[in-house]
This record gives sequence, C-alpha cells and structure tokens, in this order.
Amino acid sequence: MTDQTATDAALATAPPADHTATAEHTAHAFDTDLQELRRKVTEMGDLAMKQIVDTVRALLERDTELAERVLATDPRIDAMRHEIEQKAVLTIARRQPVAVDLREIIAAMRMCNDLERVGDHAKHIAKRVIALRGDLYPLAFARGVEHMGNLVLSSLKKILDAYTSHDLQAAIAVWTDDEDVDALCILRFRELLTYMMEDPHNITFCMHLMFCANDLERIGDHATNIAETVYYMIDGGEISEERPKGDLMNFRLAPVQRKI
Repeated sequence: MTDQTATDAALATAPPADHTATAEHTAHAFDTDLQELRRKVTEMGDLAMKQIVDTVRALLERDTELAERVLATDPRIDAMRHEIEQKAVLTIARRQPVAVDLREIIAAMRMCNDLERVGDHAKHIAKRVIALRGDLYPLAFARGVEHMGNLVLSSLKKILDAYTSHDLQAAIAVWTDDEDVDALCILRFRELLTYMMEDPHNITFCMHLMFCANDLERIGDHATNIAETVYYMIDGGEISEERPKGDLMNFRLAPVQRKI
C-alpha cells in the first residue's frame, strides 16, 4: 500500500473534525450543567442550615426580629427549589444522561425537596418565637431544644459534605445517627412534661417547646432522607437495612418522675 493510499484510507475512517469538536462541546456543556446543579443544591443547603441556626438562636435570645427574618427568607428557599427542579428537568431533556450522571440529577431534585421542608420546619419554630413575644419564659427550659438543634445541624452539614465529596460511608453514618435524634426528642418531651406537671404556668411555653422539638426531629428525618438519596446517587441502590427509628409515641407510656 502506497503512502497516499494509506492516507486516503485513514481519512475515510476518521470521524469528521467537526463531529469530534461537537462531541467535546456537548460533554463540556453537560459537565457545566452538573456543576451548576451541585452549586445550587449546596447553596440551598447552606441557606437551610442558616435558617436552623437563626431560628434556634431567636428562641434562646427571645429575638423576634431575627425570627421575622427567618420567615422572610423562606420564600427564597422555595424559589431555589423551583430553580433546581427546572434546571434538572432541562438538563435531562437536553443531555439525556444515563447511569451515574442521571442519578446525580435525580438526587438534586430529591434533595431540594427535603431542603425546602427543612426551611419550612425552621419557619414553624420562628412562628412560635413570635407567638411567645413578651413572655419571660425560663431559658433553661430551652437548652435541651438547643442541643437538638446542634445535633440536627451537625447531621445536615455532614450529609451535605458527603454529597459534595461523594462519600458513601459518611452518608451511611448520617443515616444511622437518626436514632440519636429520636432518642433526644423523647428525652425533651419527658423533660417538658415534668416542667408542666410541676407548675401549670409552664404549660404554654413548654407546649411551644415540644412543637419546636418535633420540628427539629423532622429536620433530622429530612437529613436521613438526604443520606438515602446520596447513597443512591453514589451506589445506584437503596440502603437495605431498616431505617433506625426511636419510638416517639412510647415515651407517653413511661412514668414521668416528678421533681421534689
């Protein structure tokens, strides 16, 4: 075969130059779409965590102005959820991803829904702070709720870090820790019931605190949901074990010790 014949044969089998360039451009555009989705989810997660910090601080400091700011921020979280969902749908329609790329887009859609619900629960606590406006409630009663807030905030931060780093073991660890949040919620309920039995004047404030504790427990559930989503994104399957859950109802069956 002559050199010219070999050259002609190579040219005949090689893909057109513009086809290669188009493929590279498409791949780059898809990577850009995925990076933008990750950025939006991370930004939404950071805002949701700030909502938790602010609303617990507002409760402890009787800061109704801070609680009002938490309420004012909630529409922004809702808008971010819609932005992520729209971006995810458009990316699927344009790029037609498969395998791990498709799972990452689905994960972003699932996570933004859970993060939006986290914002809702923070908003509920902020509303209770406003409802207690002017009441000189004993702050010592709220310290247990603060502890719960720190615990669920830690879980949420860990799972968002696991999402960013694709850390499967960290996602499993957050999923397992949900039982600790449930146990702490039960402890808070028993503690608050004791305060109410000791003095009827404590009933209103303690009832508000019980609802706050319940909201924080639900935030922990959403962190666990995100852990399951991150596991799916990385592994492609579901966590096979039964989710660890404390029984939030059985605490009523245990005797409450009256302090003397």
